[in-house]
This record gives sequence, C-alpha cells and structure tokens, in this order.
Amino acid sequence: MHELSIAQSLLDIVVQEAARHGVERVVRVGIRLGAYSAVVPSALTFSFDLIKENTVAQEAELAIEEVPLAGRCQDCGQVLENMESPIVDCPACGSKKIELTQGRELTIAFIETDEEEGAG
Repeated sequence: MHELSIAQSLLDIVVQEAARHGVERVVRVGIRLGAYSAVVPSALTFSFDLIKENTVAQEAELAIEEVPLAGRCQDCGQVLENMESPIVDCPACGSKKIELTQGRELTIAFIETDEEEGAG
C-alpha cells in the first residue's frame, strides 16, 4: 500500500509549512489527485488519518479533488477531455499520438488553518 508513504510525504510537507508559518493547527489539506496517478483516494485518506495524530494536522480533513484524464492529439491538436484510458485513438483524425495533459498529478492545492495570516 504505497498510499501510506504518500500520505507520510504529504504530512511531512504540511508539518514543515505549518512550522515555517508559525501555524499551530491545520484544519484542512486540499490535494489534486489525477485519475492516472495510481493512488486510491480512500486508501490515501485512511492512511493520512492514521498518521496525523499528535501533529498540527491531527484534526485536519484531507480534501481530495479528483482530476480526470485529458490529452491532446499531437497530430491534429484535438483536445480530449474526461478520457477513460490513456490509450485512445483521436476521435478527429484517428491518430494514436495522444499526449496526456492532466490526470497524473498529485499536488497539494492548499493548507487551511483556523489562524489569520500574520497573527501570532
């Protein structure tokens, strides 16, 4: 279950950023998770909840925005949205040269606290 190591990396970043900004309590962490990232959202949430105890994020919710696969045909430029698979033929020209433009991401979008910026 590689989601546990991913959750640990996310938590490490959250804790470091909280310390850097003098934050004592994180209430929500938002991530963008691509459909082709090979990460199971429920397993990531479970793992994050398991390891967040006794940290500034112990009460934090992990908010996951799932990002669908999208691509662009390298031959004709057709944009493909909400792809079900990374291996598709271009509906416009039939080309198999589809470049993925989204769907592989795993990024922290935001870290929300209950403190005002610069307070302290």
